[in-house]
Amino acid sequence: MHKPRRSRHSLQASKAIELKHLRSAVAAADCGSFRGAAELLRLQQSSLSRRIDEIEHHLGIAIFDRYSGGVRPAQAGRNVLRLARVILEEFDALIATARSVHYSEAGRLAVGFCTSLSAGDLQASLLDFKRQFPQIELATVERSRTRLAAALRNGTLDILVVTGTLPLLDTEQMPLWSERVLVALPPDHPLARSETVCWTDLRRETVLLSKYDPGKELEDLLISKLLSSEDRPNIERHEVSRGIIKSLISMHTGRSLVLDSDRGANFSGLTYRELRDDAGPSRFDFFAYWRGDNENPALQEFLKLLSRHYSPPPVGR
Repeated sequence: MHKPRRSRHSLQASKAIELKHLRSAVAAADCGSFRGAAELLRLQQSSLSRRIDEIEHHLGIAIFDRYSGGVRPAQAGRNVLRLARVILEEFDALIATARSVHYSEAGRLAVGFCTSLSAGDLQASLLDFKRQFPQIELATVERSRTRLAAALRNGTLDILVVTGTLPLLDTEQMPLWSERVLVALPPDHPLARSETVCWTDLRRETVLLSKYDPGKELEDLLISKLLSSEDRPNIERHEVSRGIIKSLISMHTGRSLVLDSDRGANFSGLTYRELRDDAGPSRFDFFAYWRGDNENPALQEFLKLLSRHYSPPPVGR
């Protein structure tokens, strides 16, 4: 019985498509334009455009729809981009694992997160750690909660800093800080005139949310605050980064929900207001998660630092 032969087209694609093509496609999807992706990857726009043309040619499909304002994933390209992200994440994990072996003598700490590093407690904790242990290599990884959990299980990451609970076996956890939920909007929006915004003020608004973490948690919170579907705003879910969401807000296409640490990002043209209801401001709690059998000395030092900063005082003091 003869095995089915692969088509010449699929054989050519498997040989011709390289990681650079996948990185270019994912960057274009995240940035919403070839120009932005080229700047992110430090390429000439013509080189990036050529890579996209090559991968589309070898796959035989259009990954992107082009329009005057940029590009967006085509229907047929969404699954390709999703799998491209998985491949790149696994490859980066491979490199990180190899580096951890290479730098094992000096020490290495790999931290996964799905919040902003532009400001806030996570940034402050990492800076403090680097000041105390400049010889230890510090690697940071921003991924979806699912990918972070998998990386913690397989040992690629030493510790995760995420919101809410993470149902993983054989893991330890430590409560850390909490951050307020804010609404991000253009400075000329009527809601920007007040220091705080009520959840009910969002009824007639369009709220833009990223499909990446913590976008789903923010959507769940929004729905819990406005139980009636008639009271809810129009929610648009975009498969782009938080940075692209901010660009869309500045274009007056909608508003968005963010956390305190997102305010530190250098992005002009946005105003942030605290969201409140009768119970006061809404907050997200952050936790650290790590494997109990991880004996990395760098991890132990980082846990000591976090414990000093965020552990509650003893009862009675």
